[in-house]
Amino acid sequence: MIRTILHYPDKRLREKGVPIAKITPEIEALIDDMAETMYAAPGVGLAAPQIGVALQLFVIDVAEEDEASDLRVFVNPEILERHDSITWTEGCLSFPGVQEDVERAARVRVRAQGRDGKWFELEAEGLLAVAVQHEFDHLQGQLMIDHLGPLKKRLVDRKMKRREAAHASAD
Repeated sequence: MIRTILHYPDKRLREKGVPIAKITPEIEALIDDMAETMYAAPGVGLAAPQIGVALQLFVIDVAEEDEASDLRVFVNPEILERHDSITWTEGCLSFPGVQEDVERAARVRVRAQGRDGKWFELEAEGLLAVAVQHEFDHLQGQLMIDHLGPLKKRLVDRKMKRREAAHASAD
């Protein structure tokens, strides 16, 4: 089922995700919904708080359009190491139409549980490393806008609030 993606400045985007104690059929259904929602958007990642579910869960698929799907599920993730830095032009499904340069670690090592509940570690670089950090931020109540300087932050904030007002008046 495709879920509604929350858009900034929705306050629920600032809620921290709660750890998931057990992979239940409800969590598995949530993972399926999140993947379907991400692909429909379309995006490369989606965190549970972006659909109003305050849990420590995100999904990522950075496969190119001509490649097979490579869906990765991260339950209760933690970033163990960050190395070097890279500036990447990021978008976010909660900030439609916004693309901004964000500085992140170029490589990360993350530990998480998969859909099966088993723990794994992953070393990531490039787009996958950026996506892991971006989605991990969502679980901490942090957003892309928090990585911008004061002027860019104000401009994006204004743009998103105008968008929200326009959508509210259209309803």
